[in-house]
Amino acid sequence: MTIIGIDLGTTNSACSVWREGRVQMIPNRLGDVLTPSVVHISDAEIVSVGKTANEKRILEPDRTASLVKRYMGTDRKISVGDRHYTPSELSAFILRSLKEDAEVYLEQAVSEIVLSVPAYFNDVQRKASVSSANMAGLEVRRLINEPTAAAIAYGLHEKPENTHFMVLDLGGGTFDVSIMEYFDGVLEVHSSAGDNFLGGEDFLEALVLKYLDKINSSKDDLGKNDLSRVYKTMEMVKRELNSNEKLTIQPFLSNQPATVEMDYNEFEEVTESLMQRVRLPIETALRDSNLEPNDLNEILLVGGSTRMKLFRKAVTKMFRRMPSANLNPDEVVAMGAGIQAGLLLRDAALEDIVLTDVSPYSLGTGILNENDNTGTVGDIFDPIIERNTTVPVSLEKTYSSVVDNQASLMFAVFQGESRLVKNNISIGTLEVRIPKNKAGLETVTIRFSYDVSGLLEVDTHVVSTGEKHNIVIQNSSGILSDKQIEISKEKLSKMKFHPRDEEINRELVARAERLYEGRLREQRSIIRDYLSQFESILESQVEEEIKTARREFETILKQFEHELL
Repeated sequence: MTIIGIDLGTTNSACSVWREGRVQMIPNRLGDVLTPSVVHISDAEIVSVGKTANEKRILEPDRTASLVKRYMGTDRKISVGDRHYTPSELSAFILRSLKEDAEVYLEQAVSEIVLSVPAYFNDVQRKASVSSANMAGLEVRRLINEPTAAAIAYGLHEKPENTHFMVLDLGGGTFDVSIMEYFDGVLEVHSSAGDNFLGGEDFLEALVLKYLDKINSSKDDLGKNDLSRVYKTMEMVKRELNSNEKLTIQPFLSNQPATVEMDYNEFEEVTESLMQRVRLPIETALRDSNLEPNDLNEILLVGGSTRMKLFRKAVTKMFRRMPSANLNPDEVVAMGAGIQAGLLLRDAALEDIVLTDVSPYSLGTGILNENDNTGTVGDIFDPIIERNTTVPVSLEKTYSSVVDNQASLMFAVFQGESRLVKNNISIGTLEVRIPKNKAGLETVTIRFSYDVSGLLEVDTHVVSTGEKHNIVIQNSSGILSDKQIEISKEKLSKMKFHPRDEEINRELVARAERLYEGRLREQRSIIRDYLSQFESILESQVEEEIKTARREFETILKQFEHELL
């Protein structure tokens, strides 16, 4: 039996496996270890995932879905072509593609995984992630928080006793902060904080708006294809500003009549508010762990967006020391998930690590607000499990009836930190029948059990009758029932995927088509001619000729891609 580790990311996804005494990244069908978390569905309902889909995003944005992870656990429907999909269904396409790549690489079937999730994902988002895996034909043996996975990959459990670490995980769409300590063979998370809507895509958005302002335009002025080109170009600018103080952008839109200058100082200015949002979770995590910055032995950077120079400068200034980034920040979470998979298989080459984690949010129920005379304020949130409580944990509270002859107690379960339930995240509701009696005489004990995967179970006990119920809440918006998962699984199984062995050629053709649409006059003619030649060689089906043509064609495309800046 093999268990693989998967990092299902906002921008990129990756998977790994523990074998031959080490963690190994699993290459996809193009030979890359990173698969863009992008899905394209053609008008013939053929699915492409990854690099090819990412190229298609420029040409056919209406048939492409990206940044799906940001909507995980919501009831949002995402339009792709003339169909609508849930975030879980689209994520299942990505997981299915990773599963197929792993099976080819390992030469065996894969059905079990360790799946990483942001530490700040709530219960609904975690259950939605598990649903995605189930739709892809995968069983999740363990959900692991991304910073915890990174800590395992960095070998924090091999550090000296009583060492404190902060993990800063800035990905494409989420930001997580975790503070950990290693002692007596235990890797313990002391506190966790974050922002589920802060990532590299937000820094990219700031650059896009700045560029449009410079050409006196707006997003509303552009068609979808032109807007996609702007995002693609600004993504290149974002990367280049790590090593250049100023860049000159050649015209690539009809309403960009001249070159445009973009410099690093401007990037800092337009992202100042985002960097303020970076600081808040760091301060919260320190406060919740009762630690000062000087108490930390090491600060680890995780996630591709931590490559940004402005992020690293801010962290260095905050802690007055250079952070550590010895491992590839795009791969480290997948590596940690793979090591955790090896631990689950009890591989002899791995020393047993005891992992503890914390609840990222407070969990509780709503209680009657006796001071809400107008009925406009709403119920009060009563926490049962406080934020940053070490998990696994099981805690209970007792509640009583509030009116005479009450036939049931309705428990609304929430996750969050606000005093009022209406400002927190609703996980679900459950109704417990009680004997009719005078107000206050009937009581129900409710127990919340929160496990290491961050999933919640609820037990209730009617004190007067002894009646007990065990409930796994499934009726929240964004959480699919078992029946809904099976329906989605059946629907997705009928979709067709392009053959693996054609993927590298299809990706090059998609890149060329995207470049052709973005050029004019002589350059367009050159790209068209090269593309026609390459397609002609593909039709010959002579593998050696195709390989040679592919190498030459890729070199040409790279030259065109770098001429923009």
